[in-house]
Amino acid sequence: MLKSKLASIGAVLALGVLTTAALAQDKPVAGEVKEGSLKGKTLTFVSYGGIYQDGQAAALKEFVDKSGVKLLNDGPTEIAKLQAQVESGNVTWDVVDTGDLPPYVHCGKLFQKLDLSKLDVSKIPEGQVGECSVPAMNYGVVLMYNKEKYKDNPPKSWADFFDTEKFPGVRGLDGSGDPTGGLLEQALKAAGGDPKAMTAADIDKAIDVIRKLGPDTIYWKTGAESQQLAESGEADMLMMWTGRAMTAVKNGAKYAPAWQDWLVVMDQMTIPVGVKDTDAAYALLNAYLGKQSQEILAQQTSYTPINNDAQPKVDESVAAFLTNTPERQKQGYKQNIKFWVENFPLAQEKWSALMAGN
Repeated sequence: MLKSKLASIGAVLALGVLTTAALAQDKPVAGEVKEGSLKGKTLTFVSYGGIYQDGQAAALKEFVDKSGVKLLNDGPTEIAKLQAQVESGNVTWDVVDTGDLPPYVHCGKLFQKLDLSKLDVSKIPEGQVGECSVPAMNYGVVLMYNKEKYKDNPPKSWADFFDTEKFPGVRGLDGSGDPTGGLLEQALKAAGGDPKAMTAADIDKAIDVIRKLGPDTIYWKTGAESQQLAESGEADMLMMWTGRAMTAVKNGAKYAPAWQDWLVVMDQMTIPVGVKDTDAAYALLNAYLGKQSQEILAQQTSYTPINNDAQPKVDESVAAFLTNTPERQKQGYKQNIKFWVENFPLAQEKWSALMAGN
């Protein structure tokens, strides 16, 4: 009788171990995908093109090879296009890389609220997982200046960028889409305002500061255009994404960064409302978050990986533009996301008017 009871207890324990092991196997691990699990399926990944999307494609190559999925790339990301897809019920974009704010502004409307049981977010830096998004990477918007133009008296911060008397010259600003909250906050500071106490009325004040830069200001529409402006020397100071800035310098642009108050930015990875195969989209997201994928992305783009275990092997030219060092973290400026989400429609309206020349 005792042997029978012990055998029964042993069987139950063994079953418990097997069940736990099975559950552990089913739990997603960042960077992993089952062999052949997406064979015969097609996913469309949308991002911003150039060196960035090339790096993302390289980061996802192992996922594609192992899962058997056919991966299409599209872009650039445009919220109006995505909205049209969602409203028509014909969503062809499966995973979309967006800017900072859209997943917060359109959470649950254009972007799905994420089921975190389908993702391994354990290696993502604290505070970077949103209700409808995970970070695509960390990077900076940095002030780049022409070393030959300013020589021994270079600009040191955004305050200098907005000071056209002490630092004359052509400015280049991001006119590719939505307003950049951090830039508007820096413009308000230049006008004597306090971004921490910012009100809706301060949006106009900030935009007026930008408007006063003058008619020679260039509003670039793509990252490639910003890079070309640096390489040609057409603009004397440039607002640039760190990846484009790095590439321009590697290509011979005689520019250098002013790191003080560089704008802390992270693109977001999202799944649109209405995708045809949600599980496949989650599989792509989870693979993208892996250590090796993030190392490849960093090595190809200079953008900072969002997996805490990632240790990319990069040369000095790339390392110079990574933003996760203690020094860079101290110099970074974080925009007030809560304010910009609450005031996004107004900011977008005012910014669009500026872009239209009004």
